[in-house]
Amino acid sequence: MDELFDFTGKVALVTGGSRGLGREMVLALAARGADVVITSRKADSCEAVAEEVRALGREALPYGCHVGHWQELEGLTEAAYERFGRIDILINNAGMSPLYAALSDITEELFDKVVSVNFKGPFRLSALIGERMAAGEGGSIINISSTASLNPSPNSEPYGAAKAGLNAITRSFAFAYGPNVRVNCIVAGPFLTDISKAWDMDAFEKRARTSLALGRGGQPNEIVGAALFLASAAGSFTTGTTIRVDGGTP
Repeated sequence: MDELFDFTGKVALVTGGSRGLGREMVLALAARGADVVITSRKADSCEAVAEEVRALGREALPYGCHVGHWQELEGLTEAAYERFGRIDILINNAGMSPLYAALSDITEELFDKVVSVNFKGPFRLSALIGERMAAGEGGSIINISSTASLNPSPNSEPYGAAKAGLNAITRSFAFAYGPNVRVNCIVAGPFLTDISKAWDMDAFEKRARTSLALGRGGQPNEIVGAALFLASAAGSFTTGTTIRVDGGTP
């Protein structure tokens, strides 16, 4: 294995790790030697991915947690450190972008939920874990954002605003916890995950052919290269930045 991408002895925690982009990153890290904490709202889904990790010869801790609930994140952090004694890589991947017919239909409850999952949770978890990383052997924090944070568009207003906040704290946390901790952000474009099942795929594919440089949506495993770069020694001089993995979204 290339030593730049050898994660033997490292521990990663991935939120939203039971499906989609999160699952792909979990399995990619485990395949390269990392033990993994897998968290999402559904503990049974986390356990299913944990079994895949164990099949690769690595250890896994599945943990049911709603990242939008501030008080649950301390329990997650304590459980991870109790099991492994360290976290070297934190990937704030969990997110949600609900559909709504009109802006006036967005309730306060829905607005708060979107902000909590996409912004408040990553803020708190990065603070809890980043502080320990900085006091220890260091580490890498990776936030998964969206092109909606850079190109505001209809039907994603609260989501785009929350992700823009995530972009902003990426740089702030890089200075807060550097030089031992690197903090970066992947700005993801349209990936064909479970979320895309709610899309009008005929309309999306037609639009993608003309508006995306690659002419298509991304496959979930295509997030892996950027994540491994930022998590590994290969990205040792990269911090406080955003990297677009978006198929050439305008």
